[in-house]
Amino acid sequence: MMPHSHYLLHTPFLSSLSPSLTTHTPSLPLPRLQPKTLSYHLPSPTTFNSTTSHFKPLHFALSGALSLGVLFGGIGVAEAAKVGVNKPELLPKEFRTVIDVAGFLSDGQEKRLAAEIDALEADTGFKLRVLAQNYPDTPGLAVKDFWRVDDRTVVFVADPTFGNILNFNVGASVDLDIPRSFWSRLAGKYGNIFYWKEKGEDASIEAAVMAISNCLREPVGPNNCSEVN
Repeated sequence: MMPHSHYLLHTPFLSSLSPSLTTHTPSLPLPRLQPKTLSYHLPSPTTFNSTTSHFKPLHFALSGALSLGVLFGGIGVAEAAKVGVNKPELLPKEFRTVIDVAGFLSDGQEKRLAAEIDALEADTGFKLRVLAQNYPDTPGLAVKDFWRVDDRTVVFVADPTFGNILNFNVGASVDLDIPRSFWSRLAGKYGNIFYWKEKGEDASIEAAVMAISNCLREPVGPNNCSEVN
């Protein structure tokens, strides 16, 4: 069995991305790659609800569909378990680390974020991937193969459907180095509805990418990622 991952997401499709990823959700349970906290739908996923500030297990059979449904849209848990969203036609024809199907980012912002992500991967080996969407307009689980998601990947889904716009699916290797509390603090600071309503979805996305990049660059230790910058 692959190791579980932890995420702070509301994204349903994430839990199905990879069995070694964890999902964290700020307000509602989302899909996970290989969740522990908030997961997508791989092995024994767990969902983290930043609204209730506690972890609760998500049934394996429902995690995949639930992740997709919850992460991508405002539907109930029961419905989310039945509805799967997978629209590979929304993916770009060429590889990109930042995919914006919601139109939150300008071309310049996409390029800046992509440059930061490329530098982060070159410096640390960790892969950050960003998907901006508005459920149900989402490529869904198709991003798993498109991005070759693995245990060193953080999938960041920006979707305002559930209020908190920041959702994360964290690979097992990343989860070993990053405190679980970091993702909930990040969502609480830059993902809350008051922040992105005032600053804009693009501001939340950019702030989150930079905070993740700073965190992943810090030396591993008892105090790493203690601040969300």
